[in-house]
Amino acid sequence: MQTYRQLFSIPEFRVLFAATSLNVAAGSVASLGLGTLTYSQTGSPVLSAFVMFGGPLVRLVASWFLLSLADLLRPRTALMLAVGVMAAGNALQAIPGMAIGVRVVLLVVPWIILSATSGTFGALISDVVPEGGFVFARATSNVAAGAMQIVGFGLGGVLLLHFSPPELFVGSAGTNLLVVLLCRWGLSDRAPRAQGRAVRRSQAVNRMLLGSPVLRPVYLALWLPNGLIVGCEALIVPYSGAQAGFLFSAAALGMLIGDVGMGRFVPPAFRDRLVEPARLLLAAPYLFFLLQPSLPVACVLATLASIGYSASLPLQERLVRWTAPDNRGQVLGLYTVGMSSMQGVGAVTAGGLATLFGGDVHAAGLSIGLVATASFLATISLIPGLRKSRQDRPLSGREGGADVVEGHV
Repeated sequence: MQTYRQLFSIPEFRVLFAATSLNVAAGSVASLGLGTLTYSQTGSPVLSAFVMFGGPLVRLVASWFLLSLADLLRPRTALMLAVGVMAAGNALQAIPGMAIGVRVVLLVVPWIILSATSGTFGALISDVVPEGGFVFARATSNVAAGAMQIVGFGLGGVLLLHFSPPELFVGSAGTNLLVVLLCRWGLSDRAPRAQGRAVRRSQAVNRMLLGSPVLRPVYLALWLPNGLIVGCEALIVPYSGAQAGFLFSAAALGMLIGDVGMGRFVPPAFRDRLVEPARLLLAAPYLFFLLQPSLPVACVLATLASIGYSASLPLQERLVRWTAPDNRGQVLGLYTVGMSSMQGVGAVTAGGLATLFGGDVHAAGLSIGLVATASFLATISLIPGLRKSRQDRPLSGREGGADVVEGHV
């Protein structure tokens, strides 16, 4: 599969693409509305930040017990359940005068359901596209999700000028319901990938995945370098102030270039060899922030660095290649939950360093450089472990854990 025409000729991929685009936009609008409402009622920046970005922390805890539901439920049912709960939550958030504590509870429940089904979307992509097309399809959906997040926050900002937050919740709930209908009528009803008890299977498969000498370095390479660089990006506002939008746009441009390049133009046989160079590229440009570069130079550096995020695509391909289909939802769900959690850790770490160094522009630049150094060193330390999962290297059952590859629990 080499062209977008071929990819979008697959009816179910078109449905998944539309569903994720609409869902991300609706989630961004609702998140902005709830953050605005929370701050207006409480005046608390911490609580406002939690309701907008605290999902990964809740999902991290719940995933240890529920992540296998991505394989134990019928895939279409899992998607409809997750989006349907989001629709119900947004509809209830539209009730005026509700206490903030109740709003937080209404927010946490969808986060828990999303932790259980977070791998369903990626696993479905691997089901609907032909062999060898996973990276291309995943890259295309990543681009759509990133673009729709920007559109969603921008649209939410405009809507807040004319509508109240409860009215934004109504619009988001309606969009969620549209996604439910798209999934119901546009996706085939596939059987569950596995059978078993959710808690027991979630814990057992997570232990196998994280205990495998072959798969553990892949997960760490997906989580650590990425999460630390998100910490660098969390300091863009302290570093550039009112001009932060230019840096954020530059970073988004780099991600777009990387995803399109890796998914569309890099030959499949060569992608695997670009993992380490791309991860090093992710960190190296940010090292120059130790020199306090000007805004134009910083924008160029951020663009170059963000191209390195594309290493996540061949790394996800390795997870698909070295695991059994009956675990695929949990395999990709563990990646998603771990990635979002490490991004939060990276942001807190970088912010703590900048505060320790004085909290000014120079402190932000110094902290960006130090966190980038940590990302660079993490990538180097993981190179020996990643060799075990290279496409040109066979995996032995003793070495990688036959239980993981064969899908037994």
